[in-house]
Amino acid sequence: MNIDADDFTLLGLPRTFALDRSQLDAAWKALQAKVHPDRFAAEGGAAQRLAMQWAVRVNEAHQRLKDPLKRAGYLCELGGAPVRSESNTAMPGDFLMQQMQWREALEDAGSAPEVEALEDEVNAQRRERIQRLGELLDVQSAHAAAAQEVRALMFIDRLLEEIEARLQRYEDAT
Repeated sequence: MNIDADDFTLLGLPRTFALDRSQLDAAWKALQAKVHPDRFAAEGGAAQRLAMQWAVRVNEAHQRLKDPLKRAGYLCELGGAPVRSESNTAMPGDFLMQQMQWREALEDAGSAPEVEALEDEVNAQRRERIQRLGELLDVQSAHAAAAQEVRALMFIDRLLEEIEARLQRYEDAT
């Protein structure tokens, strides 16, 4: 095992966006069982510290790969097209217009059912974009285009958080 291996190699999984979650979890559990610091208790402090580094590395890989957006961003990075969401916020005009319309709809919504309808619409768009990510990454190897989809999905996820907060306020008021 190589601690510097990419997450997919470390966990013995194919380098694809479409991962079987149960296969990912099984690979993580199997590797975690091998490197858990408790297994090295009799070997002294140095062995336990090394095992702790491995355990942390394995957990980081699992956390990154189990989240579709993080996994996509990681695949983009491995493919030479890092997402750079903090410095690259350029988005197509039609996407920005859609964002503005959704935000206005959220602002104008006067009831929980209106917010729920907006949530359904935004979630449908999110599902379509996640599916598109699979196509871009696994079929076309279009990492730069996939990086743009990841950035769009980050906007969508922030909007969904705002929608959830609004729905929570309605729920708290009842």
